[in-house]
Amino acid sequence: MPLPYSETVMEHFKHPRNVGSMEDPDAKAVEGSPACGDMVAVYLKVDADSHRIDDIKFESYGCASNIATGSIITELAKGKTLEEAKALTWKDASDALGGLPPIKTHCSVLAVDGLRAAIQNYEERHGLVSEREPTTVEVVRKRLKHVMNPVVGLDLVRTKLVTGIEVTDGQVQIAIDLPGDHQFANNIREEIREKIEPLWDVHDVTVRFTG
Repeated sequence: MPLPYSETVMEHFKHPRNVGSMEDPDAKAVEGSPACGDMVAVYLKVDADSHRIDDIKFESYGCASNIATGSIITELAKGKTLEEAKALTWKDASDALGGLPPIKTHCSVLAVDGLRAAIQNYEERHGLVSEREPTTVEVVRKRLKHVMNPVVGLDLVRTKLVTGIEVTDGQVQIAIDLPGDHQFANNIREEIREKIEPLWDVHDVTVRFTG
């Protein structure tokens, strides 16, 4: 049975471009989870004056479509301004790869979502967001859905580890139902801070482990 992938997809799968982590990125984002079968992390270095993407890296856990899309979308984004990179779509990536199987849309679109999330992370950290939505409990909860519970590979909200969220005058307090000395406590704390601290009206994030 022939493989459902084009030669270009297989080339990017076997020899992905821009793969790996990045030291001190200007922004980063993670989309998906191992439990769902696919995950991608995107790292950016951005020129502060031109807002052009100087460097971009990705890490992928997933199928050939996921890896190949991460490879091509980072190639397409490198050198573009943030606005130009935000306009890139899954179709742009698919066309550049010579087509992707429709059944693989979900896993391959993660790389595009990761790129957009990393750009959003940069814009929030540098005050470039034009429409500023006040931070509410629901805004925080939505972001916590992108923080993984490493024990099972699903997010903190779906695994019911978030037992409390309070937002008051720029202070965000989050209660997590795990012991403070849990092996993943520090990782979870840092991931929560990475998701919540860039919000424009948040001044302090406190994570309490209550288990």
